Amino acid sequence: MASSTLKKRKRGSDDSEEVTLQISGQQEQVGPVLASFPALQPPKSTAFRLYTKKGQADVSSSKNATLVGETDTVEFVSSAESEQAAAGCSYYVGIYNKKTKTTVLRPAPLHILARNVKALKNLKPMEVSVDERMKLRNNLGETFGTKKAKAAIRAHERNRVDIDAMRGVAGHLQEDIQGNTESLPTQDEAKAAADGSRLIPPYNADAQRPEEVYKLHDIVPEAELNSIQINALKAMGSNKQRVDSLPYSRSNWINQHLSLLFSAPKPNKIELKILVYISAMLAFRAASRVVSDKQVLQERLKSVPSIVVDGLLSRFTEASRDTNQAKITPAMETMLLTHMFALCLRVDDYATDTTLIAKDLSMSVAKVNPLFKSLGCRIDTLNAADLKRLGLPDSAGATKRAVLKVPLEFPKPRVKRARR
Repeated sequence: MASSTLKKRKRGSDDSEEVTLQISGQQEQVGPVLASFPALQPPKSTAFRLYTKKGQADVSSSKNATLVGETDTVEFVSSAESEQAAAGCSYYVGIYNKKTKTTVLRPAPLHILARNVKALKNLKPMEVSVDERMKLRNNLGETFGTKKAKAAIRAHERNRVDIDAMRGVAGHLQEDIQGNTESLPTQDEAKAAADGSRLIPPYNADAQRPEEVYKLHDIVPEAELNSIQINALKAMGSNKQRVDSLPYSRSNWINQHLSLLFSAPKPNKIELKILVYISAMLAFRAASRVVSDKQVLQERLKSVPSIVVDGLLSRFTEASRDTNQAKITPAMETMLLTHMFALCLRVDDYATDTTLIAKDLSMSVAKVNPLFKSLGCRIDTLNAADLKRLGLPDSAGATKRAVLKVPLEFPKPRVKRARR
């Protein structure tokens, strides 16, 4: 055993103390080792053990021993880099004995530990095919290559046709397509779903007569219709007074029908209430900017019962996302118009002049007609039998009207043609 002596001077003292250094030359079975963890650090409580190859007892060299430790999820094992790191150098650990005042330097082989995740031990690495290697190389070329190299890669990709690969995946593609299309709805199911999501009142698809398609109380709740009082209207002496008392007095369609209704010996009470309700709907649409303030809205619609105002707010407004206030969105306006048009069809015996209504709404006929079509109407002129049934003059046959027909048919969605 080699030894050497040196003197160590204490600070602030002239006395000296001899310290003896010794280098251990024994090949001991158990000794200190140095461990390096390049990536993941194990907990301090992790236990490690040295293992030697079968038939060898020397553990002083990293070549002859393996350092192993494990936690609940990770295993740590000496890697092949340990021998490379120890080449050309030696590592020692100094152990100081206070009694003999001797420091023994013992060899401490270096172990660089690799980690293995236990959950991934049984997973086999995926083999990389030639196409995958080519794809990775092209990605590198696209990222770091020159313009000329990038152009060559793109030209090669455009011109490459792998027929064998297509044959191999053709069967799988067909199976995937068949499996995915099984969950798609049929044409009848898709049509039923589209009809159910229309922005129109509830309807009877099996109706045999036009008056059976849209029930009155599906459009206007019975309580709201009953709240409308018509005694004051019936007591007025002129049509101008009646028009001025309506919630909305600028509708030519309502004014004409109101005049026709009172020209009869006994006005129809239900139709009169419907006209007043349509007038309330027009007034509600005109006051769309103040629907968020119920008090202001009620002041605008003074002659409209509060139950009608509440019903219009609940059915034809939505809460705004940012302010959570009532608002007539485009979808809600469409709902309001289709409900209104369904009432107009009822009053007009299911043949309505869309041009007159379009003028009242300050909308073009091209925008009003599709809304009537969404209710199941056809825009067409009336024949002689229809004119006679409705009590209209022959001159009215030149005007196109929205006519509700049965069996009920809704417009089919347009199919876009592929561009050539």
